[in-house]
Amino acid sequence: MATNEGAWLTQEAYDRLKKELDHLSGPYRQEIVDRIEQARSEGDLKENGGYHAAREEQGKNEGRINQLTQLLDNAQVGEAPADDGVIEAGMVVTADIAGDEMTFLIGSREVAEDLTGGEDIEVFSERSPMGAAISGHKVGDELTYKAPNGKDIKVKVLDAKPFNN
Repeated sequence: MATNEGAWLTQEAYDRLKKELDHLSGPYRQEIVDRIEQARSEGDLKENGGYHAAREEQGKNEGRINQLTQLLDNAQVGEAPADDGVIEAGMVVTADIAGDEMTFLIGSREVAEDLTGGEDIEVFSERSPMGAAISGHKVGDELTYKAPNGKDIKVKVLDAKPFNN
């Protein structure tokens, strides 16, 4: 599975994010514009809290629209990778990291929201220092990678299985 272009997403995550994008760029965007127009009609904009709040909300909405558009345009959508023990995007990995056991997903934070049962799981992008260091490794492998703070971190891969939502 090639993931060089963008984040790995399940089809469910892609569909959920596309639905959110459609709402934010359609009806919700118009709702904010209507509120801005309503507040403008009230007069002096310097002291108009409703106007400023609506403009701030508009900025946040446009930011999320841009984020979702970029994510979805570049996403690699597909099924979980093969259960061959090789770490790649879409794998849930358990590893001993500097003496602490940790379980995390290699992929997009947006995929983790699809987990059932409200289970929290940490997510590392395959392009993050941790994700890049362990990609291609297998269960039992031991490696060291350089953290953003410059320290060398020892990792032992304990388990790797395809993400299954």
